[in-house]
Amino acid sequence: MKILITAPYHEKALEALKKQFGDIIYKPWKLQERAYNEQELIDLIQVTQAEALITEHDEVTARVIETAANLQFIGVCRGTPSNVAVAAATEKGIPVFNTPARNAQAVAEMFIANLVNLMRNTLPAVSWLEGENWEAGAHTSYLQFKGNEIAGKTIGMVGFGAVGQTIANLVRHFPAEILYYDPFYTSDDEAYKKVSLEELFQTSDVVSIHLPVNKETEGLIGKGLISLMKKDAIFVNTARAVVVRREDLLYAIENDLIRGAILDVFDHEPPDEIDYKLIHHPRVLATPHIAGATFEVEDHHADIMNRNLFNFYVEGNRSIRQLVNKEVLQLKH
Repeated sequence: MKILITAPYHEKALEALKKQFGDIIYKPWKLQERAYNEQELIDLIQVTQAEALITEHDEVTARVIETAANLQFIGVCRGTPSNVAVAAATEKGIPVFNTPARNAQAVAEMFIANLVNLMRNTLPAVSWLEGENWEAGAHTSYLQFKGNEIAGKTIGMVGFGAVGQTIANLVRHFPAEILYYDPFYTSDDEAYKKVSLEELFQTSDVVSIHLPVNKETEGLIGKGLISLMKKDAIFVNTARAVVVRREDLLYAIENDLIRGAILDVFDHEPPDEIDYKLIHHPRVLATPHIAGATFEVEDHHADIMNRNLFNFYVEGNRSIRQLVNKEVLQLKH
């Protein structure tokens, strides 16, 4: 099988694929500093005569899939294959694999870093110091920037998938109490308490969002839930912006209904005027969608994708959860 890989892939993972499947054509999108567009991808598949594709951000449209008639599978090195026309692939009987959890550790570490920064007032303290405001004999900084510890707090996870569980496994040792809401998953670990969405918002000191985007979750977090939060609670969203009604979150922050927010995702990227109101608010710590941006994430996604392919094609495991379009099992296998 001739596999075209446009996702970043480390050398050991490339060699493992080559040994198991045959020819590897490695053309990572990063060499041109942007993802391949539809026509570029069509041309590349045709020139290389690829029989499979492992992508990350490229435009794998319905036209690409129609044109690439010989594709045996599509691997998407992302948690959500939003750049791939999955329905078109399913119609052609092409399995689509993804790499959920590739950035779980990265997001978890960023969560802790930013939560500590916000709770300890680190960034305003740094600005104060750089502004040369330290006067002889004064205790201004000690009093003005005194913050809080994570230890002893209640952390509520809205959605308890790979990222939520990775965060929970880290912050439990501060120690912190972990609550979670997830209608599709129940943990065997007694350290984590499953609760209703309303109870989570009412009782958590930190509410962290870890939801996928679908018809049920879009706009799920709004005034009704945010109004239940403690006045000194912190709202965190490193998942998807559209699951939160941003106007309701902004209202809560501007009217001192909650302590503040940590945001890594926005309704518009680049941000629009309302997004910037959140970003510029002094009680919001905002980052430009980089919670999952580590060099190690690329190693993780290559390893996860390789396991997917080995499990499916070598070991014959048809029940792996990383198969996005399980309908193809009825059509092709």
